[in-house]
Amino acid sequence: MKKPIENIFSKKKEKLKTVPNPKVPIIVDTREKQALVISNLVSELANIKIEKLDIADYLVGDTAVERKTFSDFLGSMINKRLIEQLTEIKKYPKYFLLLEGFYYNYKDYNIHENAIRGMLLSVVNDFKVPIIYTENEEDTAKFLILLAKKQEKEKKDLPIRPTKNLKTLEEQKQFILEGFPGIGATLSKKLIKEFPNLHSIFHASKEELRLIENFTEDKIDKFKDILKD
Repeated sequence: MKKPIENIFSKKKEKLKTVPNPKVPIIVDTREKQALVISNLVSELANIKIEKLDIADYLVGDTAVERKTFSDFLGSMINKRLIEQLTEIKKYPKYFLLLEGFYYNYKDYNIHENAIRGMLLSVVNDFKVPIIYTENEEDTAKFLILLAKKQEKEKKDLPIRPTKNLKTLEEQKQFILEGFPGIGATLSKKLIKEFPNLHSIFHASKEELRLIENFTEDKIDKFKDILKD
């Protein structure tokens, strides 16, 4: 528990009430677990969960956050990965691109400064994705905690799994299947390709499901157990 904050403007040195950290979890992608952002979140006693996310680096309530350092931004810009990420992140109701420690030291990179400026304009104008700038990992952690507090203050009944903006029937099927333990994007797509509809997937025998690549016995058992309950 954090120590109460002293009111430095009071002669009596009265203690201000400590604002409790939000119960809304900050879901962190497994690829981000080595980042210093997590250690800062832990030191702030934030409610964090580490999970494999197919989209975004962080999920806070219904908001997806894609985090980029300056070198990350340039790398994903050059290999076109950024365009894919910006498209995918918009499947969530709310989203933004978080640029951490962003600075314009172009001499260290073989890329024209106007190309970077143009990409930043494209993020906002073409992809309609808001940008948040943070100074460092600590600042990023504070933004995420503040976002979680804001979500809790709004007193929404947040879903366990944030709902994406699903435009096609296939995306809707995939989203439902990904709600089962052990079934990610790759396995759900294989199931959709093999079976004509969700009804046939749910009523398939274990023998039929074993024919699906990487659908292990353990995953099949959990899948069937949930359907029975």
